Amino acid sequence: MGGGCALLRAPTRGSPVPPPKKKQPPSKRSKCRQLFRSPSMPSSVIRPILKRLGRPHDRDTPVKTKRRRSVAGTPGEVAEPKARLLRSRSFCQEEIENILANDHRELIGDFSKAYLLQTVEGKHQDLKYISPEMMVAVLSGQFSSFIDSCVIVDCRYPYEYEGGHIKGAVNLPMEQDVEEFLLKKPIVPFDASKRVILIFHCEFSSERGPRMCRFVREKDRACNEYPHLHYPELYVLKGGYREFFPQYQAHCEPQDYRPMHHADFKEDLRKCRLKSRTWAGERSRRELYSRLNHC
Repeated sequence: MGGGCALLRAPTRGSPVPPPKKKQPPSKRSKCRQLFRSPSMPSSVIRPILKRLGRPHDRDTPVKTKRRRSVAGTPGEVAEPKARLLRSRSFCQEEIENILANDHRELIGDFSKAYLLQTVEGKHQDLKYISPEMMVAVLSGQFSSFIDSCVIVDCRYPYEYEGGHIKGAVNLPMEQDVEEFLLKKPIVPFDASKRVILIFHCEFSSERGPRMCRFVREKDRACNEYPHLHYPELYVLKGGYREFFPQYQAHCEPQDYRPMHHADFKEDLRKCRLKSRTWAGERSRRELYSRLNHC
């Protein structure tokens, strides 16, 4: 009797459990359900989780990344803070709008204001070119309320200048002439609110005019504390005197055009070129000696 009662009692915790009856192997879906099932998670939530886990782990695309970042509170994902863009306070809003409304959106050499004259594309990308039409507008006084002084620097040789030049232009073919005229005693406007502008040109404004324009800027930088300049606004006349004269002879004196390679002035050309090379060589030697003395 005692042994029979012992056989009828329910098995206690930890006692061996008799093997269950042989059943058919569970399906793959049942295994997944048992594997990810949690007592604290309702069965209705298991299906969407399994569906999400079953997706292939392909590489993130920008669209997917953007979607994940835009979903707040997604488990395991932290929304990245967006960078704050602050408006620059260097210029007031009205000044910025005025600059952007014009074609000439760059600032002059001392960064104080935008270029006054409308510029055109030229041979040298680092220089500002104006058209013959714009030159005539300046000569006609259309910008007199903004310009205190406009110096037209004719960089051609003297015999070219004497054969015909733009009215009011000064002939400064040599770098030493430019230094003497513009830099030893800089031009200061009588009205501080107005500008002093320089316009350079030669026969075609291809070499001599642009080279002289760069020379003035280089020397101006050297004798001033950056970014201050005596002449922050420099231009080059596109096409030079060769393009200007046929269209606006009334603005030239005498009303004529003498090319550099004129048959009657070969000797003048030779002397001018020799003088130019001599001056350039002397300047190079002076600069070399100056560097050596500062070493």
